[in-house]
Amino acid sequence: MTRAADQGSREGCCGSCVNYFTSAKFLLYLGHALSTWGDRMWHFAVSVFLVELYGNSLLLTAVYGLVVAGSVLLLGAIIGDWVDKNSRLKVAQTSLIIQNSSVILCGIILMIVFLFKTQLMTLYYGWLLTMCYILVITIANIANLASTATTITIQRDWIVVVAGDDRSKLADMNATIRRIDQLTNILAPMAVGQIMTFGSPVIGCGFISGWNLLSMCMEYFLLWEVYQKTPALAHKATSKIEESELKQLNVQKDSELKPTEGIQLIGEKDVAVFEPQEKEISCSTRISEPFITFRDGWVAYYNQPVFLAGMALAFLYMTVLGFDCITTGYAYTQGLSGSVLSLLMGASAITGITGTVAFTWLHRKCGLVRTGFISGIAQLACLVLCVISVFMPGSPLDLTVSPFADIRTRLLEGQPLPTVLPADMSETSFTTGMHNWLNSSSSVNSDLEMSSNSVPLISVSLLFAGVIAARIGLWSFDLTVTQLLQENVIESERGIINGVQNSMNYLLDLLHFIMVILAPNPEAFGLLVLISVSFVAMGHIMYFRFAQKTLGNQLFACCGPKSKAVSNDSTTCNTSTV
Repeated sequence: MTRAADQGSREGCCGSCVNYFTSAKFLLYLGHALSTWGDRMWHFAVSVFLVELYGNSLLLTAVYGLVVAGSVLLLGAIIGDWVDKNSRLKVAQTSLIIQNSSVILCGIILMIVFLFKTQLMTLYYGWLLTMCYILVITIANIANLASTATTITIQRDWIVVVAGDDRSKLADMNATIRRIDQLTNILAPMAVGQIMTFGSPVIGCGFISGWNLLSMCMEYFLLWEVYQKTPALAHKATSKIEESELKQLNVQKDSELKPTEGIQLIGEKDVAVFEPQEKEISCSTRISEPFITFRDGWVAYYNQPVFLAGMALAFLYMTVLGFDCITTGYAYTQGLSGSVLSLLMGASAITGITGTVAFTWLHRKCGLVRTGFISGIAQLACLVLCVISVFMPGSPLDLTVSPFADIRTRLLEGQPLPTVLPADMSETSFTTGMHNWLNSSSSVNSDLEMSSNSVPLISVSLLFAGVIAARIGLWSFDLTVTQLLQENVIESERGIINGVQNSMNYLLDLLHFIMVILAPNPEAFGLLVLISVSFVAMGHIMYFRFAQKTLGNQLFACCGPKSKAVSNDSTTCNTSTV
């Protein structure tokens, strides 16, 4: 009996492992890991390639960053609307093919430019080389737009359908997706950086192109498997009317409709589909359609019950308190070495993963809305260290130095203004970003680098302690708002609402880089820290207002399995007026 029981338990364990590794959830994780790995390698490599191609100048990298941010800002709602109006499998496969094909084509063009740059510079007075630069930036921007569509359809739609009505499962899946993002953010740039260091840029381009070709085939297969294992993905409401019909059909116990019911539904659908086709669409209507979609998307976003929560998340992008080129460059001027900064980035990744674990635990204990409230308090409490660091010994804060002194100096001397990198590239472009910061501050304090070894490290230590610790609350809050959007935005508007959310994030991110351009000298960095903490605080005040309107007096109820309205706190925002 004992042997039979042991054998049965082993078979049961093996069977459960096989079931997990062949489940739609794991296949979705695997596909996301492949996609994210390729994205992070490309975002890191393209910035380095553009810097090296243009004679160690950041001009092309800055232009690429502005084009990417501007495109998502303007086209986010239109991309989301396209996601909403087409079938899930078509959207996922189309965006996957466009994204990877664009990266492969960019890699091939960059290889040609690296191999024949001298010859290209002499042809047509260098215009052919300039056209290659424009082509690379344009195709890379198309790849980023396709990546945005992939993110919206997989992380904001597919994952909700795969999780079904189980909100705890949805929270666990969101947290796992974010952990994959955290790991690939560190490991993928390291891997491709080693290849480029010990090989060459040409080898790096070839490796990335080959990886994306292989990854595209594997991801295509994984998407098809997930689609086949989840029949609900085949049913998608493209309008509010169709969504209400689908909900009514799901309530019915019978899996097959009666003949009369089927005829009635088909008849109603025929009227809804063919009625607009009786009128011919004019040319002016076609031209104005994208602008109408843009307007309707932002209006729909404003009317969402989770509007304040989405705005709160966007406000967190208006900050210099992250591991981007600005903060790491500032730390370098304060005497921290590259090895120390790399260790701090690793610690930041660990605390980010800890934040995803904290999110799942808080979600089970306190509910979704309270989780965001607690995460916001935790983040603000950690950022107090950053505020204190501004006034500690070693801080270069000097309010007597005009933040615009560097700009005036450059304009008078005829020098170009300092350029900065966008957030999606800056986290992986430490070297180029650090040089950018140093170049922008050299005209104001030329002897800072010589005396950086004697600068007290109390201020910068407190700064990074606050930044690293705040990642726990930051990523827990990010997951909270993500799931609020997933649960409370109707199926027919998930794409366009999340597209506008991406646009809002990019808008605030652009504003934060404009802020740095206006005050690039290290003496003004403390002021940037205070402004950043203020925007984070304003974001969490918006979320507090949202949570208060959603839960009312129950917001401060004790967390735990016995507390009332904990399990259904996120459903109430559907009926509340925000």
